[in-house]
Amino acid sequence: MCGRYATRRHKQEIAEVFHVGKIFEEPFAPNYNIAPSTFQPIIREERDSTEREMVKLRWGLVPFFAKSLAEWKGFSTINAKAETITSSGTWKGPFKSRRCIVPADLFYEWKTLDTGAKKPVKQPYAISLRSGEPFAFAGLWDAWKEPKPASESIHTPDTWLQSFSIVTTEANELMSEIHTRMPVILHERDWARWLDRTITDQPPIDLLRPCESDLMEMHPCNPLVGNVKNNGPEMLECPQPIPGLPLNSL
Repeated sequence: MCGRYATRRHKQEIAEVFHVGKIFEEPFAPNYNIAPSTFQPIIREERDSTEREMVKLRWGLVPFFAKSLAEWKGFSTINAKAETITSSGTWKGPFKSRRCIVPADLFYEWKTLDTGAKKPVKQPYAISLRSGEPFAFAGLWDAWKEPKPASESIHTPDTWLQSFSIVTTEANELMSEIHTRMPVILHERDWARWLDRTITDQPPIDLLRPCESDLMEMHPCNPLVGNVKNNGPEMLECPQPIPGLPLNSL
């Protein structure tokens, strides 16, 4: 599961790291509490070239075959499980030729603590690379065309919604201390292969594996990150750490 992530960088910095040639025009500032249903930068290959473009898509994939947005309201498509990516009707199409990179600096995960209280206590963690460098989530995207009402002219322009999902896999040794799953983080050497839109008999399913634990670190962070209204660098601080919390114990 990956339900929150963050980026410390402006769009130009992101573009430089991921070697992007074309960038969306809208402003984009660092965001320490990125939540589902918001429009966020993703990186993909352009349709008619191998140049990379950075565009803003909605987090929470709506497949091209959806009859309505309401139909998908109750489905969680912010994440795509690596184990079903080639068999699920929602994911197998995008996996063939609509793969993308979701740039991030860190992501959040919650651990349920046994404190003896009647109500479970959940402690959020911020997880990042030890190097402090930004990284690439493996992502999938799709485009959905909104059906036109019968009253509209056939000449009315089509309305499209483009959206994305983050691929998840089993947790590595470090992450397993707080959760059973984690997002797929791609090595830089694999970015081009993942983004390649060419349909082949050997799609990059082998890249959907946990990142090495020794490349990552995690620490307890601010419980306020659970509310999407809260944002800023203070989301990474843990004001009142609970003794005995898992913390980079590898």
